[in-house]
Amino acid sequence: MHQVTLIEGDGIGPEVIQATQRLIAATGIPLTWEKCEAGKRVFEKGLSSGVPPETIASLKKTKVALKGPLETPIGYGEKSANVTLRTLFDTYANIRPVRTLPGIPTPFQDRAIDFVIIRENVEDVYAGIEYMQTPTTAEALKLITRKGSEDIIRLAFEFARAESRRKIHCATKANILKLTEGLFKSVFEEVAKDYPDIEAHHILIDNCAHQMVVNPEQFDVIVTTNLHGDIISDLGSGLVGGLGVAASANIGNEVAIFEAVHGSAPDIAGKNWVNPTATFFSSIAMLRHLGEFEGAHRIEQALLYTLERSPEKTRDLDKTSSLTTTAFTDRVIENLGRTTSFWPSRPYSPLHIPSKASPPPPVVEKTIGVDIFLESTLSPTALGESLEALCHTSPFQLKMISNRGVQVYPTIEDLHPTTVTHWRARFFFKEGERDDDLLLDFIKHIAHHHPWMHIEKLKEFNQKPGFTKTQGEA
Repeated sequence: MHQVTLIEGDGIGPEVIQATQRLIAATGIPLTWEKCEAGKRVFEKGLSSGVPPETIASLKKTKVALKGPLETPIGYGEKSANVTLRTLFDTYANIRPVRTLPGIPTPFQDRAIDFVIIRENVEDVYAGIEYMQTPTTAEALKLITRKGSEDIIRLAFEFARAESRRKIHCATKANILKLTEGLFKSVFEEVAKDYPDIEAHHILIDNCAHQMVVNPEQFDVIVTTNLHGDIISDLGSGLVGGLGVAASANIGNEVAIFEAVHGSAPDIAGKNWVNPTATFFSSIAMLRHLGEFEGAHRIEQALLYTLERSPEKTRDLDKTSSLTTTAFTDRVIENLGRTTSFWPSRPYSPLHIPSKASPPPPVVEKTIGVDIFLESTLSPTALGESLEALCHTSPFQLKMISNRGVQVYPTIEDLHPTTVTHWRARFFFKEGERDDDLLLDFIKHIAHHHPWMHIEKLKEFNQKPGFTKTQGEA
């Protein structure tokens, strides 16, 4: 008997969840539900996280949740309850299937689309580390770690094996973001060596988005970083019918949360109009996670058979339809035991959550300088001359000044970029002793003349620079 934490959610959530419970019950799969709360009603009770202790305790026990959409009310509550759940249980992998569905009208309905997007779910700019560095300049930190990259990439390869898939594309912007996205790419290339049975390819994310439209059949599994994955997974949903049919899973080493992608749609809540297809597909993924492969197959076949044969669609697909949520669910239940040849049969096996972590390579670190971010109304030349003068009696020399990513001092001939009051000044140590005390003294020295808001040490790792050059920097 499987125990599953059940979070009905807000808006249309109870309708799609209750429909899914009916469908699973009709199969006879041994499941018990532990009903819990999260979202709007919890916020209204004054709990700022939107997730009460009882729900957290349930998930710690069951390790699996089926969840409806959650609303983050405006005006109270501090965080998204969805983000709270993912963060608490480190569900670092977001899995989004993209598969052509029968009977769903789209410009791609005659294409044999069948791939899965696996998105890193914790890091990147979605770590939410942002600052206003000046009144007119904002900063967000893009964090990509070796551990986070390896966790999601190994899971992607294991997922490919579990679904008998044979090819993975790693989608990055490593041609521009050479250190962050470049780290993700290099970890992918290292991990791929452990999976010689699976083709491994790198693709630039912009080309990936292009290819998803012009030739989606080429893809089997796409693994990518958080922001890119957020964007292309919705693009993938658009190829096959929209968010109303899009399932998802959030997977961690301990806990898995299954849910539809769509929102809570409070404007149609309680009207018995909502399409439960996305939640049905999410429950199929949940059943496979629980090892109930036969039951998952029966529900999947009945759902596909219903979509293929039913002349009526729910209102999100046909505004003139009178087909209700209840009636659609009844049809799927009636079709249990029927099969369709629309999708080729795919053998599934349990997903192995990888525990292997590569030891970090030996590294020799050396601090060679510092970038100091300054606020100033001076011209590039005046600021440069001021900083040059401040370096005369210091252990540092000014290498360059950039503004919005472009070198503006020393000036580049015939280049006159528009500047703002936010500057990055790059300093390297002169010959001699290099330590933090000298660095801190120098920052104090600069601060007497120019307000600064941020510093970054410039390091070498194994004699390779751990920083990028700005545009125009020699």
